[in-house]
Amino acid sequence: MPRVGLFIPCYVDQLAPAVGLATLSVLERAGCEVEYDPDQTCCGQPFLNLGLAAEAARLARRHLERFARYDAVVCPSASCVATVRRHYDALEVGDDDAGRRARERTYELSEFLVGTLRRTDLGARFPHRVALLQSCHGLRELGLGHPSESVGAPGAMGATERLLRAVEGLELLFGSRPDECCGFGGAFSVELPEVSGRIGRARLADLAATGAEFVTATDASCLLHLDGIRRRQGSGPKAIHLAEILAAG
Repeated sequence: MPRVGLFIPCYVDQLAPAVGLATLSVLERAGCEVEYDPDQTCCGQPFLNLGLAAEAARLARRHLERFARYDAVVCPSASCVATVRRHYDALEVGDDDAGRRARERTYELSEFLVGTLRRTDLGARFPHRVALLQSCHGLRELGLGHPSESVGAPGAMGATERLLRAVEGLELLFGSRPDECCGFGGAFSVELPEVSGRIGRARLADLAATGAEFVTATDASCLLHLDGIRRRQGSGPKAIHLAEILAAG
């Protein structure tokens, strides 16, 4: 089995550490040898989004140096993985052989389990109604689903959906607009909080209309955004990360 480097996003480390622990549990259950480097830092995504290319490149180079030694790097965040795989080119970082290997071997949790390990049933049990929030980065940059704006018939079921459908007792639900943004958008939510909040409230209402008890996604940032709205308004499905569901039971 591969030697896996566990890549934990900043906001998971600081605000949702249970997601990181659940990711470790799932990977070990799948038979992986997992290592966590406590010296890892930000991958540079926030700085890249704000146009601070020099600072983003500095963090990107350090990130690749920390993770170059692993067979695979797995992260419970589609947006961070998309940054490494899809956007380091713009920073002119990781264009040597070692850097390219590290970038290409960086995976979001569900795509690693399904695409690399060929695993869908991990023995999880979660007897609840769960709505799936397909995060923008996972859907449109990593191919974890089929966005509605794509031309042509939908392809095969996405990795996240396949994993959830294999969980014992779980009833999987979708909103009427299954691939609409939750409104977080990183820096967007800071610069335009009123717009971000309005989008989030509409998204949560659409998911609540399914009768779901929980909403899940591949990005803790999206879930933290929606759960903050739920707690403020006192209604709506509770947020739970995909890794936490897969680690249950």
